[in-house]
Amino acid sequence: MSTPPRSRFSLYLDLIRWNRPAGWLVLIWPTLSALWLAAGGFPGWHLLAVFVLGTILMRSAGCCINDVADRHFDRHVKRTAQRPITSGQVSVPEALVVGAVLALVALALVLTTNWVAVAWSVPALLVTVLYPFTKRFFAMPQAVLGVAFNFGIVIAFAAVQGSAPAMAWLLWLGNLFWVLAYDTEYAMVDRDDDLLIGMKTSAITLGRLDVAAIVLFYLLFLGFWAVALAPLALGAIFYVAIAVALAQVAWHWWLIRTRTREGCFRAFRVNHWLGFTVFVGIALGLVRW
Repeated sequence: MSTPPRSRFSLYLDLIRWNRPAGWLVLIWPTLSALWLAAGGFPGWHLLAVFVLGTILMRSAGCCINDVADRHFDRHVKRTAQRPITSGQVSVPEALVVGAVLALVALALVLTTNWVAVAWSVPALLVTVLYPFTKRFFAMPQAVLGVAFNFGIVIAFAAVQGSAPAMAWLLWLGNLFWVLAYDTEYAMVDRDDDLLIGMKTSAITLGRLDVAAIVLFYLLFLGFWAVALAPLALGAIFYVAIAVALAQVAWHWWLIRTRTREGCFRAFRVNHWLGFTVFVGIALGLVRW
């Protein structure tokens, strides 16, 4: 008995990884942290809606671009062989239209803020488009992904304050290390396949230093954020959150220490809890009891 054809809507949901929210959750927490910090507390429903919806939309658009760029590689990787574009269920032009529409809606949301935020959204889009192609020639493409993902921090400050102060850039740099940590865990899942097809990833570049480097990346992320936010005197609750985040780093080490696909993939999928923990510490630290 043949399987009935799937609806276009169902295929589009697969294309944007709707059933895998881990990808946008790791984006949303540092962005919301920046939004709270820029506003000195709750930023208002308008900005909250703009950045939550905008983050989801841009991550979804990025999935479309990534799958178009990687369609010839994905067919050789077990985990990605059945993606809609690779399997031929969605055409390349169709996927590009879906991605463009999502990006335009995200831009329309940013247009409701100010021109500084809009200006920063342009390089954010350009780096998002560039990222998938860096996997052909750059030894650490995860760093490029980090640059793309981190623009949410800068845009959040710009939307609230009309500029990106030094604190925003310190947070941006610290968050780059978090992206390196969790995306290297993700790359470890496909390392054997990527070696065969000639894809470049941080997991391949780091080799046997991968686990130690990931732990270091996590520590640098939390260290940069703690230093950047020290002048705000967020209180004990923030440092409790940092301690809980450090405990999660130890958990990640435990999951990836043997480099199994299952352990590395689980570590990647639960990363959003680390970002959530830091956000809660910041949000509660900004409340003046």
